[in-house]
Amino acid sequence: MEITSLFNISGKVAVVTGGSRGIGEMITAGFLANGVKVYISARKAPALIEKARELSEKYNQECIPVPCDLSSMDGIDEFVNQITEKEDAIDFLVNNAGAAWGEPLESFSEKGWDKVMDTNVKGVFFLTQKLLPLLRSSATAEDPSRVINIGSIDGIKTGLFDAFSYGPSKAALHHLTRVLAASLVKENIIVNAIAPGPFPTWMLSTGVGGGGDLDINWDEVGNSNPRGRVGTPEDIAGLAIFLCSRAGAYTVGETITCDGGAVASS
Repeated sequence: MEITSLFNISGKVAVVTGGSRGIGEMITAGFLANGVKVYISARKAPALIEKARELSEKYNQECIPVPCDLSSMDGIDEFVNQITEKEDAIDFLVNNAGAAWGEPLESFSEKGWDKVMDTNVKGVFFLTQKLLPLLRSSATAEDPSRVINIGSIDGIKTGLFDAFSYGPSKAALHHLTRVLAASLVKENIIVNAIAPGPFPTWMLSTGVGGGGDLDINWDEVGNSNPRGRVGTPEDIAGLAIFLCSRAGAYTVGETITCDGGAVASS
């Protein structure tokens, strides 16, 4: 039961959607640093390709960009086809790609509602469904394949911003996690979710008035958190590595908060 074997994930193949920035990039970096080959997706091809190159060089490990839009079935099919052409099996799927939409209640648009639900719930379900053959190929009783859905504490408690479809979409994702976990556990595919709290991301920056700029005073943002700070890459990557390693092989269908105590203190 040495730490090195309990948490070892080297030699595995992972897919991380939305892996070019924010929490997806943090998890990708954690995987790469520990010997995992990672495919990352995002809609904006130039930024994705540049980020994959940067991460590959930094960690001396393969990070492969696959540009796509996972809010549409055509985009999902295209993505799955590209992965299937390159790999016979994958070990980890991290469904991180997500969308948010902020508008006042009275004028909240159908476009905003559908974009969030299509990306955060529908896209996760159908991407997981279509990657099942690759997940099954690597799954064994001793070493199951893993799916991690990235939810949000806004799916557990009421959010702070006028993003009326976001919290419900993440609550749906948390429940979808349990449903998929119950269905797939007998096939040696383990499904869990992580519900992050405040992290230094583009999405949170837009919510707190930073306009997406990551160079803001994150200490000030973190002051209201019970831990007195925002999350770090080590916080989220460490939890993802736990869930994908031998240490997490008996944890099934859970939504684990990674939020510095925000939910516990609410």
